[in-house]
Amino acid sequence: MPETKQDKIMNIVTKRGFFFPSGEIYASRAGFWTYGHLGTLLKHNFENLWRDYFLNLSENYYEIDDVNILSREVFKSSGHLEHFSDPLTECKKCHFRFRADELIEDETGSKTDGLKDNELDKIIRENKLKCPKCGGELDKVRFFNMMFDLKVGATGEDVMYLRPETAQSPYLSFKREFFALRERLPLGLAVIGKVFRNEISPRQGFFRLREFTQAELQIFFDPEKINDSENWDDFKNYKLRLLLTEKKNLQEISCEHCNRILKLPKLYVYHLAKIQQFYLDILKIPKEKFRFRELSEKERAFYNKLHFDIELDLETLKGFKEVGGLHYRSSHDLTKHQEGSNEKLEVNLNGKKFIPHVLELSFGVDRNLWALLDLFYHEDKERQMFKLPFNLVPIQAAIFPLVDKDKLPEKAEEVYNLLKNEFKILYDNKGSIGRMYRRVDEIGVPAMITIDHKTLKNKTVTLRERDTMKQIRVKIKDLNKILKEFLNGKALNKLGKII
Repeated sequence: MPETKQDKIMNIVTKRGFFFPSGEIYASRAGFWTYGHLGTLLKHNFENLWRDYFLNLSENYYEIDDVNILSREVFKSSGHLEHFSDPLTECKKCHFRFRADELIEDETGSKTDGLKDNELDKIIRENKLKCPKCGGELDKVRFFNMMFDLKVGATGEDVMYLRPETAQSPYLSFKREFFALRERLPLGLAVIGKVFRNEISPRQGFFRLREFTQAELQIFFDPEKINDSENWDDFKNYKLRLLLTEKKNLQEISCEHCNRILKLPKLYVYHLAKIQQFYLDILKIPKEKFRFRELSEKERAFYNKLHFDIELDLETLKGFKEVGGLHYRSSHDLTKHQEGSNEKLEVNLNGKKFIPHVLELSFGVDRNLWALLDLFYHEDKERQMFKLPFNLVPIQAAIFPLVDKDKLPEKAEEVYNLLKNEFKILYDNKGSIGRMYRRVDEIGVPAMITIDHKTLKNKTVTLRERDTMKQIRVKIKDLNKILKEFLNGKALNKLGKII
């Protein structure tokens, strides 16, 4: 059986230190992964790009950090104890358990969002679906709560829960942060942190996990100002890539059209535009690989007035997959926590009392990282590699001595020490120069600096770029400046003569 793209990517990431199954020297459990040294750097780069971009959309957007364990009362008020469930079906023969919705989607290609247990049962019966493992008959669908519970304290009588989303932390912190930040709206509270979901049968490799990271921004605002936008003229003609519920094909629609014809409020449209620009301009995702998909009233959560998923077209997962979303949650969350806690969460602005509404920008960090590896994986006759954008790469440059003798390693270490405080640098002297090039090509290093015998004579090095394998010769004293310009996007032939 030929090796798939997913196999090839997984081989590189596990071999080179991006990520690998947690505790694999024992019997590792599905849905738990360890980030290795390269994966951790890549993850931090993504998170920092996300922070720098989204928190700078407003002077009143801030990041907070909270615990991973919250009380039962929190999740009773939020509705997670009652509603945070996935449909489960079990094989009567081998007793393996599956997510019924995923099984149906895999076997029939039809969407199952919002369907009830009896509706899922009907589809399974009508399509005569059997256990994919043994061909046995499937039991009736039932819903399974996905939260992890914990016994806290010496007696174990106090039951708390690992958070299944980061969103509750901004809702619980809203009152304190609102007053600390001088009672201004809109107020954005972001969290980048771990969440935990007891998935029935994690699959799709690194895409569906039991412990993963979310980056979310909760924006609290006055609902009467949802159609306000100070810089509307700057982006009203910008076109969004939308797959609307009533349309079969993707459309490119201006923000002005979305507001005037589709009746999407300006605050919502503005953040759609900013999300799309983040993917296309910052992450350099090919335009045709990105879209927003509108969820129908039946598909989305009942409290979401508007809901568009962010989807990327991934070859490894055979089509467009959700990596995030933009949700208009109304006042549902603060209202429920006000009722559950008996703590007033309404605000008083200019004599007007109201409970703020919430716009949620939600991103699965791990899913986005897998998507980047899928979209920027490249292979040709000579190489397999990740052509990651330079602002994301874990390692920015690699330094090699041409041979491990003739005082070249010592000179290479001298150049390494010159650059290491400014750039993320890798030094390698094990193996032939060709093999060293291939190793760093594979992990996506943009620049390779080689110390050769000419270096000892005229104090120059070769700078080789990843994508074309072309090289220029650079004076060591200019290397810091030229490498910075190269990593900022200046073409190699503009920096020196190709040799």
